[in-house]
Amino acid sequence: MFNTHLISRRTLLSGIAASLAAPAIAQSDPWQAIADRAAAFDQCHAILIRQAGETRLSAVFRGPEMGRLVPIKSVSKTVVAALTGAAIDRGELSSVTDRLGDVAPQLIPSDADPRVSQITIEDLVTMQAGLERTSGRNYGGWVSSRNWVANALARPIIAEPGTGMQYSTGSFHILGAVLSEVSGQSLLDLARERLGNPLGIEIPAWTRDPQGRYLGGNEMALTLEGMVRFGELYRLNGAFDGVRVLSQSWVTRSLEPRTRSPFSGLDYGYGWFLGQADEIPYALARGYGGQIICVAPQIGLTCAITSDPTRPARSGGYFGDLKRLIEQDILPAAREEA
Repeated sequence: MFNTHLISRRTLLSGIAASLAAPAIAQSDPWQAIADRAAAFDQCHAILIRQAGETRLSAVFRGPEMGRLVPIKSVSKTVVAALTGAAIDRGELSSVTDRLGDVAPQLIPSDADPRVSQITIEDLVTMQAGLERTSGRNYGGWVSSRNWVANALARPIIAEPGTGMQYSTGSFHILGAVLSEVSGQSLLDLARERLGNPLGIEIPAWTRDPQGRYLGGNEMALTLEGMVRFGELYRLNGAFDGVRVLSQSWVTRSLEPRTRSPFSGLDYGYGWFLGQADEIPYALARGYGGQIICVAPQIGLTCAITSDPTRPARSGGYFGDLKRLIEQDILPAAREEA
């Protein structure tokens, strides 16, 4: 029998009161314990956990009600990575070794470093383009520019492409522009047609740059259910509800380490952060504020967490808390159920 917990705000308040009176959690109910721990993080809005397609935990602590669209921030990067695989599956790109100068030379500004033309699709999808970052302190200036793609590509090369991760939303915005160029469709249309429709999820329009290109790598919105269905696509090797959405080879290669994050220390594949706890490998899509999709195919687990999108979630802070919740509580509980 699978345990399912549906927790409302009223239940949350009574549960918190009870936990203050009696902090000990029954060992037979690890999912309730996980809900209580997640609720204690004042940034955490909601959590949905499925294992082998069965709901283990569904809880809203604060913020939007279940079923509402919420900003997923940089989880958008993982969505664009999936669309990259879809373009390769369709032959619009031949492989991740395709070079920018060959597939979309029209995007490269005249003042770009000559090495920019040699940047590959893999460099972009792993954020190893070597260009100065557009994230962090550079983000505001970048999105204030007249041409986000040109601005990102005209930045100085600070490391040889392919030699190390430089976390940058600009890399995924360039990638999104490439996908639009080779397909002849907007990134929104690609997301709806190639992911939204087969997964049965809503993908609303989001931020566009001055040229009308949808931002690749930030500002998308999904429901918590939509986040889980996207994660399930990877757990199920690219198929969903009997329909092939992504090739199995793309999913497999996406979850193989390609580089490493200098911030979290996690490995990084094609749009996914990769870790391991107690010999259980897992993949994370991560967004600002604590938006997370976690997939652990070995134990049939998919988990989505939404959080306050206006507050930071650093590796040494709230994101670290969520990472420990996943590694020390969620994965062990799921392993016991597997």
